[in-house]
Amino acid sequence: MSTEPSPPTSLVTGAAGFLASHLTDRLLAEGHRVIGIDNFVTGSPGNIEHLAGCERYRFLKQDVTQYLSIDEPVHFVFHFASPGSPLDTLPIPALKVGALGTHNALGLAKAKRARFLLASTCECYGDPLVQPQTEDYWGNVNPIGPRGVYDEAKRFAEAMTMAYHRFHNVDTGIARIFPTYGPRMRLRDGRVVPAFIGQALSGQPLILFGDGSQTCSLCYVGDLIEGIYRLALSGYHDPVNLGDPRGRTLRQCADEILRVTGSHSRIETRPMPVDFPKVRQPDITRARKVLGWEPKVSFEKGIATTLDYFRPRI
Repeated sequence: MSTEPSPPTSLVTGAAGFLASHLTDRLLAEGHRVIGIDNFVTGSPGNIEHLAGCERYRFLKQDVTQYLSIDEPVHFVFHFASPGSPLDTLPIPALKVGALGTHNALGLAKAKRARFLLASTCECYGDPLVQPQTEDYWGNVNPIGPRGVYDEAKRFAEAMTMAYHRFHNVDTGIARIFPTYGPRMRLRDGRVVPAFIGQALSGQPLILFGDGSQTCSLCYVGDLIEGIYRLALSGYHDPVNLGDPRGRTLRQCADEILRVTGSHSRIETRPMPVDFPKVRQPDITRARKVLGWEPKVSFEKGIATTLDYFRPRI
């Protein structure tokens, strides 16, 4: 009789999203069974179509704000569901996922005695007044501004995660994710890299908000998922910044994308949106110490790989 242990089972909400689909690939590569949950409000079926026929992958089309019932053991719950794009004008669903969705996912982790990991965000820091941002900074968020819906949904999700940890002894972790890019992003989701690539490849002007001097942290998705996986295995409970501390301005990003695409598009400026963060730069001292993690992929290499993904989709 075989005495080999059964593979761990991980449940991933928002499974058809950019980050969650890459996380799923990593979990499967590590031998996990994965249950993916998504309602395709912003997730793309194309991000998980390569998993069709995979015996260790099971997909459930469901809204995470509805009660989650899973009839098998679960060892990890990764809560990645959330409309997060600047162009996802879904304020009520975003708030419901942050509140009801997080509640349901935590409830499942409690019932299954699973490790819970929340995909939080650097948006918890709002338009930060300290540079770089450390995890003990409480942020500068306008709760009633246009960005407050997403910011406060994630801040509430963090509060609920810590409440379940302290009151119910749930094994929880919180990843504060800084801007990440790579294959499977939506081309027209309003984020910097796909927006610039799409504009450059189609010959349209690259649109900069403000004068382009805002500092942006951009981490390649492979590096980010490595940090997520290490955090899941670490047993660490307090928030951990995951992002690339090598800051660059938005104008530098635009110039690099014009260079690698060979585009002759011009750069145009627009007024700065309300409450737009002027500096995003993580202090990753905690990630280095607790996880032994830091990003490895250069912006130049990451952009080249991302460009290969987007070229045939323009």
